Amino acid sequence: MHLMFLGAPGAGKGTQAKILEQKLDALQVSTGDILRKSIEAKSELGLKAKGYMDAGHLVPDDLMIELIGEKFAEPEFPKNWIMDGFPRTVAQAEAFDSLLTRLNEKLDYVVEVDVDRDLLVKRITGRRVCKNCQAPYHVTFNPSKADGICDYCGSTDIYQRADDKEDIVINRLKVYDEQTAPLINYYKAKNLLFRMDGNAPVEAVTNLILDIVSKS
Repeated sequence: MHLMFLGAPGAGKGTQAKILEQKLDALQVSTGDILRKSIEAKSELGLKAKGYMDAGHLVPDDLMIELIGEKFAEPEFPKNWIMDGFPRTVAQAEAFDSLLTRLNEKLDYVVEVDVDRDLLVKRITGRRVCKNCQAPYHVTFNPSKADGICDYCGSTDIYQRADDKEDIVINRLKVYDEQTAPLINYYKAKNLLFRMDGNAPVEAVTNLILDIVSKS
């Protein structure tokens, strides 16, 4: 089972990916985690990426694809995976398609989580993340079971990301509209797209996704 999430910042993609990772015995593939671990391991690609990041630049698409390919090629890489946060542009999607072809892999489902804009802003500004395992939370909609303690790894370092503050949220949504939203039509043309009502409760969205996966 190979799944990808699309949706604006705050739509709940990370929350759903983390839940489905357990329910579907899959790996949540996060480019942020790939970058961090490659840099920590001081791999050749990781050091190249670090050079761009230290200089204040974005990691180029071709290098990011190489890093993802390196991750997919690991002997212990699981059969089931969920892409979360990548691709962000049509160019990245095309490069990812080429990578999957080279690896004899394919996407099975692309789930668009669609949420009203006012709710998105509320969701983003209340979002918190576990610094250790990147598990997502929300102060109102999805708090950890024990205050300040991660449900997944037990870490007490749950924080608000700088780009989740209200003064920059509107700009992030504008960037999404310009760069990432075109992926909806890209994957619709490939008959891979399923649209979810992300305004619904977390559990309801999870059940809808599980229903799609089980019937398709």
